[in-house]
Amino acid sequence: MYVVDAIPRTQHYTFDALKLDCGRTLSSVQVAYETYGQLNAAKDNAIMLLHALSGSAHAGFVNDKGEQGWWYDFIGPGKALDTERYFIICSNVLGGCSGSTGPGSIDPATGRPYGLSFPVITVGDMVRAQKCLIDGLGIETLLAVVGGSIGGMQALQWAVDYPDIVRSAVILAAANRLSAQGIAFNEVGRQAIMADPCWQNGDYYDGTPPRTGLALARMIGHITYLSEESMHEKFGRALKGVDGYRYGFFEDFEVESYLHYKGNRFVERFDANSYLYITKAMDYFDLPDLASIKSKMFIISFSSDWLFPSARLKALVRSLRRKRIDVTYCEVQSSRGHDAFLLEVAPLTDLISGFLENAGR
Repeated sequence: MYVVDAIPRTQHYTFDALKLDCGRTLSSVQVAYETYGQLNAAKDNAIMLLHALSGSAHAGFVNDKGEQGWWYDFIGPGKALDTERYFIICSNVLGGCSGSTGPGSIDPATGRPYGLSFPVITVGDMVRAQKCLIDGLGIETLLAVVGGSIGGMQALQWAVDYPDIVRSAVILAAANRLSAQGIAFNEVGRQAIMADPCWQNGDYYDGTPPRTGLALARMIGHITYLSEESMHEKFGRALKGVDGYRYGFFEDFEVESYLHYKGNRFVERFDANSYLYITKAMDYFDLPDLASIKSKMFIISFSSDWLFPSARLKALVRSLRRKRIDVTYCEVQSSRGHDAFLLEVAPLTDLISGFLENAGR
């Protein structure tokens, strides 16, 4: 048994250009990534882990800042992504704000942050950037691609675009397109950002960022990640104070205080323009034709997820089976809503580790 480096370090891979779905070409593209475990001699144990909207390359072990990764409970010896068996790669998405090229990056043509001059991107563009990364790492096949929410969309895109590279895919809380309701929530969040006077049409990098608008967008989005049951269990109608109503427009209820806390924390680590670009990529995502897939597929839904409800994931499974694609489906019973793919550690560890065990055969 080898000893895994306990302190992950974010690395960067840069390549010259990337042709985008919008027709533009992005030059001097950087992808931030972290790895966990070791690539074996055959280079056939690599897993690409794909993050959700607010994630980053830091997915696993505690880093030198003392921060746990966003999927910390799932990465490590004996965990769902077992670092004694697999080599896990997680990259920050194109358009992000945690080291990969995005609207806050410097445009080499102007020497200033791109802002809204950054081209509109798609999930397909994100995946092509990730493909450049694994090419740079000398990896020709992926044992699996794994992701939840927009990470699950990326995993589906990988399976469609690179059927001879991806051997299996784990899709959590995601489908092959976003619903009209999901698009609507994304648009309200974007409008909240763009209505902030500090947004300045995206050109705020030398001044005050649109914190109020971004915090409001996060509050709106976070509601969609929970369920009515989980909100009732956690907050009910509990008051923040002990003296009853204050009869004003204050944070009287615990749930109000919680949403403000989430919004304020978010603005400390995320870029408002990245929020616009990534949510728009989610809206554009639509894969009606899945016939090219050769991977073994594992689709996992969560009973209380109303952003990607089980009925929509079952429809995806039926579509895959009609095309004779090898697909396994499981609905996990959970009261935690869309966020369950981050929180239901025990059942997901059993399900994912079992699937990966068979995927390698």
